[in-house]
Amino acid sequence: MLLYMSNSAREGQSTPLHSVSVAGVVVREDGRLLAIRRADNGTWELPGGVLELSETPEAGVAREVLEETGIHVEVDELTGVYKNTTRGIVALVFRCKPSGGTERTSSESTAVDWLTPDEVAERMSEVFAIRLLDALDGNGPHVRSHDGRRLIPAG
Repeated sequence: MLLYMSNSAREGQSTPLHSVSVAGVVVREDGRLLAIRRADNGTWELPGGVLELSETPEAGVAREVLEETGIHVEVDELTGVYKNTTRGIVALVFRCKPSGGTERTSSESTAVDWLTPDEVAERMSEVFAIRLLDALDGNGPHVRSHDGRRLIPAG
């Protein structure tokens, strides 16, 4: 887990730490989007996870997508930065293209599916659906914050 610690935190003050995660918006040629149903809580989300200290964000996305779905990807571009203000997680989301592999579940996923944008909006909570929809609009990268359940208006 990658953490940021200010000088004041190292000197004994209690400064919050952040973790950095990465996720992939994998878009198939027909426009369908790769999603997983998480094993731990049953929610539909993007494939992704904590960025390891020794890897680049792009390598982390490719690793996480492969681990959770069986799909190899080419990482294209950063489409958004999303902060969970409650848990201190900063998620970097990248648009990706599938480049091989076969869909399969993992210890972290109980289902893997290619969803239409409408199905994304139906199955995913607002804070996860917006990441896929942001990646499709071509106006990124977007920067958004949420409390784990709802988006927090900018400002």
